[in-house]
Amino acid sequence: MAAHIVLASGSETRASMLRNAGLVFDIERPRVDEEAAKAGLLAEQARPRDIADALAEMKARKVSARHPGAMVIGSDQVLDFQGQLLSKPDGPDHAIEQLSALRGQRHSLYSAAVIVQDGAPIWRHVGQVRLQMRDVSDAYLSAYVARNWEDIRHSVGAYQLEREGIRLFTAIDGDYFTVLGMPLLQVLNFLALRGDIET
Repeated sequence: MAAHIVLASGSETRASMLRNAGLVFDIERPRVDEEAAKAGLLAEQARPRDIADALAEMKARKVSARHPGAMVIGSDQVLDFQGQLLSKPDGPDHAIEQLSALRGQRHSLYSAAVIVQDGAPIWRHVGQVRLQMRDVSDAYLSAYVARNWEDIRHSVGAYQLEREGIRLFTAIDGDYFTVLGMPLLQVLNFLALRGDIET
């Protein structure tokens, strides 16, 4: 029997992934102060993957309280660059600063998904992708941000692989959907094994 699925996210990219996979679901944006939660976790010296996992669970739990019986999917993504977590840029200059630091270097993206039912987590997964950025010029970075600011302002690291951002990279080691912000294959596998989606 198909489950009532709720995506606890305001991300259009995550919603598109589930929609493109043929899922029927509701969307509710969780009211969570992510930056305050992240700061608290960093103060406790939590690892990047654990921060992504904790934030995903926090979002799902918040929404689950208003949807009894539903399978609520929370998801979060963090970028780990040499032990430093990068967040979404707060302006074009900040985006250029982040991209300038990343160019010619490797960094990791952690995308977590936690499924909560009736307030309790019943499944979780954290995917990791390692990316090598090309050593692009200052001129290209500035032009890239100017052309793409409206799209990249919602992305950690200030790039989108599914658009022009792919030109910034020489190598990507990991799952494409994890780069986009959710370990989609693992989510679908879990829902399929439980019989919550038709296979």
